[in-house]
Amino acid sequence: MKIKGLRWWVIALIALATVINYIDRQSITVLWPQIADDLYPDKTTDEHKEIYSWISIIFVFSYAFGQAIFGKIFDWIGTRLGFALSIGVWSIATAAHALARSFLSFAIFRSILGIAEAGNWPGAAKGNAEWFPTKERAFAQGLFNSGAAIGGIIAIPLIGLLTIHFHWQTIFILVGLVGLLWLIPWMVLVKAPPRKHPWISDEERAYILKGQKNESEEESDEPDGYNPGTGELLSRRQSWGVIIASAAIDPIWWLFVFWIPIYLFEVYGMDVKSVALYGWVPYVGAMLGAWFGGLLAQNRIKAGWSVDRTRKMVITLGCLIMLPALLGMASPGGPTTAVLIMAVILFGFQTAIGNVQTLPSDFYSGKTVGSLSGFAGMAAKLTAAGMTYLVPWLTLGGNYTPAFIIGAALALVALASVWILCGRIEALRARR
Repeated sequence: MKIKGLRWWVIALIALATVINYIDRQSITVLWPQIADDLYPDKTTDEHKEIYSWISIIFVFSYAFGQAIFGKIFDWIGTRLGFALSIGVWSIATAAHALARSFLSFAIFRSILGIAEAGNWPGAAKGNAEWFPTKERAFAQGLFNSGAAIGGIIAIPLIGLLTIHFHWQTIFILVGLVGLLWLIPWMVLVKAPPRKHPWISDEERAYILKGQKNESEEESDEPDGYNPGTGELLSRRQSWGVIIASAAIDPIWWLFVFWIPIYLFEVYGMDVKSVALYGWVPYVGAMLGAWFGGLLAQNRIKAGWSVDRTRKMVITLGCLIMLPALLGMASPGGPTTAVLIMAVILFGFQTAIGNVQTLPSDFYSGKTVGSLSGFAGMAAKLTAAGMTYLVPWLTLGGNYTPAFIIGAALALVALASVWILCGRIEALRARR
């Protein structure tokens, strides 16, 4: 049996896993007012926000180290089993939230969830590098990243709807079960990498493998590309360009992932049903940005642009879209204007981030792609944890302006890292 366009089925499943990933992690964000009233009825709103912040910090720290851990796990056991392990554990951890009765139990379950969910990103980067030629990777990464946005679009109204019929404990169990069901098509369809997969056509296999070799690799003495060890990987300034760019840009995303519902609760006095009506709008911008950034990069490469020129143009465009919108959040007016500006910010973020995440496969090959993606992801989540820690202090009295100004500064740092540290974006060679 041969499946036409098998690579697109694989990336569709990875995108679906990302949708599930975001529904699982966003559940607590929407449910937190109910959880806080249930478990901490004697505490104030500011105290509830502080508890939520610490639970989120624990999640992000766990997520950060999970990225580095799973980067190595995916290199060790492969994309197929790596995803099975990651989504299997995080689905069980999500369902286990129903048992939480204190800060400690929430912290434990969020930590397990964070470690396991982190595997989705180095796994996606590795799957992208395995299943797509260079010219299609940005678009494939955009499809995968759009899963995060679609998850956000679905999660907030879905969880809001479920609160009408179920208690928060039951909702955690229901969303946890969805991830376990995803394992069935994944294990059936993704039997092996394209080089050995029995269901891929000869034409598609040749198209993928030939398209993964660029001119720099063809001229080198390394037919499988440059695949250094960890020490040499971290000695290259290009690696640090990727790591710092990821560490700078990622907190912008997490600022909105963690705080959109809380922002709407605090600034505009919304309840869960009102947040369900407004909170999904920013993620529409994110979804469109993921598609736009991927399609734009693919179009430019097909038009003859170099990878270097394409990546820098798209990343720069995304950052320049974010900058004025982040500053505009200082005084957004009503809730409709606020969520529309957020949509513009997340559109710019996703335009840029898909191309930032393809940089490891632009510079390296083989197992090194997963390792660098893991290191970059770990750095990104550590800075996101720092931002999450600062938000309750920065937003005392419901003034979120300082947080948005910091976000604008981080966009500039990411841009400088790509242009200065990464240098020319092309396949690297071993030092002679």
